[in-house]
Amino acid sequence: MEEVFVNEDELLRVGGIITTHGIKGEVKIYPTTDDIKRFKKLKEVYMEDHKHHFYLLHVESCKFFKEQVILKFKEFADINEAEKYKKCELYVDREHAVPLEEGEYYIADLIGLNVVSDDESFHGVIVDVLKTGANDVYVIEENETKKELLLPVIDECVLDVSLENKLVKIHILKGLL
Repeated sequence: MEEVFVNEDELLRVGGIITTHGIKGEVKIYPTTDDIKRFKKLKEVYMEDHKHHFYLLHVESCKFFKEQVILKFKEFADINEAEKYKKCELYVDREHAVPLEEGEYYIADLIGLNVVSDDESFHGVIVDVLKTGANDVYVIEENETKKELLLPVIDECVLDVSLENKLVKIHILKGLL
């Protein structure tokens, strides 16, 4: 495989290689995307190896097993080749990402946004987004205490998201703190 050079700011993580599957070079993927069916449409992904080098992989086949995706890459001839890349991350570039609906955001774009409440008090920065099934949850690291505030992503709590201003305006419901 030949290393490729990428603009990491333009990449979106779609999953990670968990382990091998069978002896023909297939790998099990833990998806980090909302819609695992999107893997059916993937033609290529970027893989980041353990030394932070990137490689372009070509998808030969895709199947599903429970909550996991099983992919066969052209570059992995057998289990021995695939074995080396356990726990490597997979990415797509923004050009090949699933289009977003209005009010939807890529997690990568939310990380690092400042969070202020409707009374203009600063609460911290979004450090993660948890997928819970019912609704997402913003993990906000409070500035001074370094404590985490878990904020449900619902209309009553998230009033506005401005990627341009790197700002999320929230309302903290009674009992949330």
